[in-house]
Amino acid sequence: MTDLHRPASTDASRRWFLRTSGALGLGAATLSTVGVGEASAADQESAERRPAGTRPPVRTGTGLDRLPHPLVIGHRGASGYRPEHTLGSYQHALDLGADVVEQDLVPTKDGHLVVRHENEIGGTTDVADHAEFAARKTTKTIDGKAITGWFTEDFTLAELRTLRAKERLPLQRQHNTLYDGRWAVPTFRDVVEFAQQRARAAGREVWLYVETKHPSYFRSIGLPLEERLATELRRAGLAGRNGRAILQSFEPSSLQRLARLVDNPRIQLLSDRNTQPYDFVLAGDKRTVADLVTPDGLRWMAGFAHGLGPTTNLIAPVDPATGKLLPATTLVADAHAHGLVLHPYTLRNENAFLPADFRHGTDPNAYGDSLAWARYLMDQGVDGFFTDQADTSLLARADFWSAHHAD
Repeated sequence: MTDLHRPASTDASRRWFLRTSGALGLGAATLSTVGVGEASAADQESAERRPAGTRPPVRTGTGLDRLPHPLVIGHRGASGYRPEHTLGSYQHALDLGADVVEQDLVPTKDGHLVVRHENEIGGTTDVADHAEFAARKTTKTIDGKAITGWFTEDFTLAELRTLRAKERLPLQRQHNTLYDGRWAVPTFRDVVEFAQQRARAAGREVWLYVETKHPSYFRSIGLPLEERLATELRRAGLAGRNGRAILQSFEPSSLQRLARLVDNPRIQLLSDRNTQPYDFVLAGDKRTVADLVTPDGLRWMAGFAHGLGPTTNLIAPVDPATGKLLPATTLVADAHAHGLVLHPYTLRNENAFLPADFRHGTDPNAYGDSLAWARYLMDQGVDGFFTDQADTSLLARADFWSAHHAD
């Protein structure tokens, strides 16, 4: 029986099968004929007839070019299903088919890099249940905000090893609390070794997507992140443009420092338009994110970054009064014009995280139409996205590939 979406040629059929079957999930980078490749003559001839999201991918000259497009990034692993930044979360993300898994790095008192979303760990570990650490609870100012809790930089690695991870959003994701206490707080080295073991077992590459958290703050207290990260990447054979590690930060100076240490692909993270990177605040630089997404700002970032990780609101803004989508911005086209790829954050299934256009019912914790939301972003031309639920994002990508197979 003829499939109306299936390409006619043998080579195109092979690409179509691999994409729509999900075979381009974990490790697709090893399949050179179906990764991100050079645009053919047919590509160029048909470029003007394509929807925006099916244009030939921007080529960065890094290992990003051989990863699937659009890229599905397991946000802190599979944090929609397991407590974030645990080996269990990473394992589940890869089992679901995520192309890449993300780590946020913070240091311990004795200089080890551990994987936590924040250095405050009261919400993601059982530290509050440890009487021996009760006196460590304190209030600190991190990036201009007063935060009370327990902080990784006040613990040695040996002490952190005694803690267990737990779900950060227990009221919203009650099913994740089933796994509270199951996994320890991993070091970055633990995650690298896990990824290497997984790669050997599967016969496929496992890529990491690594963020330096609060880098100016940690440098100010004598625990700089960039040099430690570069050392770990070199030690593991992950340094370099094809080193299977993508580096990201909200602070441009951190990416610039990393660029001088290792030549890995680099992504500049961007928050809401009216915010400032904290290193700008410290330096007295008055530019906001709104300034950075102008042509001048994009040109400047293209000098040290290969792409952007913007909040979805910078691409697909919503009306604050209704929660409904407003017309899309020109950021995708503008960034691509400067040779920058875009990996927006974060796609989640729950209504609370979706534009009103894609919600189902009124329960904020119920699932909405996250597949349609992902397809909307892909239709805008994004090059990938961070997702808490890689399985639904992969289904959306398969639909997208099937609908726009002629690439």
